[in-house]
Amino acid sequence: MMHNRSRWAVGVCALLGVVVAIAIVVESAGAAASGPQPFAITKASLTQDGTQLVWHVNLGHPFAPAKLKSGRRSLCLLIERAKGGSVSGVLCVDPSKDGKSPQLDYQHVSAKGRGPARKIGATFSRTSAKDLTVRFGPAGFKLPWAPMRWQTLSTLTSKACGPNGCNVRFPAQPSLAKLHSPVPVGCVASGSSFVTNGSRSKHEVAFTFDDGPWPDTPQFLDILEREHVPATFFQIGEQVGTYGPAVDKRMLADGDIIGDHTWNHADVAGDGAFGASEISRAASAIQGLTGFKPCLFRAPGGAVSSALISEARNMGLLTIQWDVDPRDWARPGTDAIYSNVVDHAQNGSIIIQHDGGGDRSETLAALPREIATLRSRGYTFVTIPQLLGLKLIYK
Repeated sequence: MMHNRSRWAVGVCALLGVVVAIAIVVESAGAAASGPQPFAITKASLTQDGTQLVWHVNLGHPFAPAKLKSGRRSLCLLIERAKGGSVSGVLCVDPSKDGKSPQLDYQHVSAKGRGPARKIGATFSRTSAKDLTVRFGPAGFKLPWAPMRWQTLSTLTSKACGPNGCNVRFPAQPSLAKLHSPVPVGCVASGSSFVTNGSRSKHEVAFTFDDGPWPDTPQFLDILEREHVPATFFQIGEQVGTYGPAVDKRMLADGDIIGDHTWNHADVAGDGAFGASEISRAASAIQGLTGFKPCLFRAPGGAVSSALISEARNMGLLTIQWDVDPRDWARPGTDAIYSNVVDHAQNGSIIIQHDGGGDRSETLAALPREIATLRSRGYTFVTIPQLLGLKLIYK
């Protein structure tokens, strides 16, 4: 009997020991839970605004964006594939070199892990000490304009959290962002009403093409697309309906810009009702076909007057001239066109050539060489709105 009682006593003691051990574990877990934790995410969103992505985050605690990763905390946006859900990239808010402002860093993610971090152009804004809005362009890390999934990640690095840190994801499951190719529907005229060139301090040039759309225009787009060069096309209104339906939409999808070149290439320097009608009819034809409302005007032959420039501005258009003219319309030969362009181009140049109005085979043949030479000299190619810093409107 005593033997059985001893067994019972040992069993009770063992059971009590287990209970005590469990209690200790629970207490330790409670202590860890009551210690420092990642900032809770109360709200997060990722939306598209034209060519920009807008990442907005609200946290449950005040925070300093410029100090996030310099300490134990980090705030990141996970970019995930729409199919499969695997992470393809990470964008984190990091301190800048001076430690006074935040910057956005990107790391590509593969089966081998995260790649090196590189800075992405971004702007930051806040409405309170608990929120942050980051605007950035996906071109900086080659994110395609296609549906993708995302999550916001708030992390705390500490010994209690282990090697991977404690983290909170919001939303709990990846959310789908329905990105789409940004197509402009207009631009806003600002600055000088009459322009011959852009800034001489920026190493960039703008290719412009007149007198289209034309049967040759798709071949110009083939070259520009292949070379990843945007351009600005000044179009004749009465030709838009004949040659423009497919080609104009292709231009806008490529990032090119369409400008007004009057209804039928008339001399409108005298201004008045005739000039206003020529400009407005062309603008209406372009907008009716593509949905894009021009804010740029070029007078046929460059024949302008102060009255015409004022009239165009009153209609919401800047008058765009040029400072490099190879006179390709006269068909001086491919070599002559090429040499004229590359010999006279400088910072901020607006280069005029023609995709319509006649045989443009010489201009076509010269274009790839012009691009290659100017690119080798370090020039960046931009549209007129980019050259002048004009605002584009997107649907």
